Amino acid sequence: MHPDWLRAEWRTPGVASLMSTRSGGGSVAPWDSMNLGVAVGDDPRQVARNRARFEQALGAAPVFMKQVHGTRVLTLTYEHLALPMQEADACITSEPGLACTVQVADCLPVLLAAPGAVGAAHAGWRGLAGGVIDATVQRLCEAAACEPAQLECWLGACIGPDSFEVGADVLEGFGVQPAAADPLRFKPLPHGKWLANLPLLARDRLAALGVTRVSGGSWCTVQDRSRFFSFRRERVTGRMAASIWLC
Repeated sequence: MHPDWLRAEWRTPGVASLMSTRSGGGSVAPWDSMNLGVAVGDDPRQVARNRARFEQALGAAPVFMKQVHGTRVLTLTYEHLALPMQEADACITSEPGLACTVQVADCLPVLLAAPGAVGAAHAGWRGLAGGVIDATVQRLCEAAACEPAQLECWLGACIGPDSFEVGADVLEGFGVQPAAADPLRFKPLPHGKWLANLPLLARDRLAALGVTRVSGGSWCTVQDRSRFFSFRRERVTGRMAASIWLC
């Protein structure tokens, strides 16, 4: 594992996770260096080498998805390792050694642990507003036969509250009238835009679902250029990955 990568501390037994940064791979600019995305213009052979390094660091088998900012949740089995990438934005599994994995470059990775099962969700504002966390929590609780209060959650690196400039359509997506926006969640700017706090909005959703053990979410992909890829900052760039698995 590269020393710059992010690792959560889990109180749930038998759970491990890892989130890559842009360090530790072999890709050249503008995908330098640990790009894990296959559809961003990078050399496919180098992406394969980067993914092999990532898998070696995990000590588990990551399953990547074709993410579309939706709410579909996959239930992973080892059969998925032999299938083409499935279109979904979240996944769960109760299979040890199989890593639920999401790719990000500003969107929020949400990792969830339950007794005997884990899950991961790719939460941009569209997915978050559409209910991707809700769907993942529901499926994970069903798989683990537990309640949301028994879950543990870690939020990875994403676009931070001082960088995520949005329009009124985003507020409306969350059912918020611009004139009544809470400045902690949508800070008004003088030119008719707002700064959205994506990690706080995710914490709100988790709290409403009954998930109270939440950590992370303090890193900004836009502001920390040396450490993280950011699509909003660079447009052509790489992708990081966040994985969670049962040991």
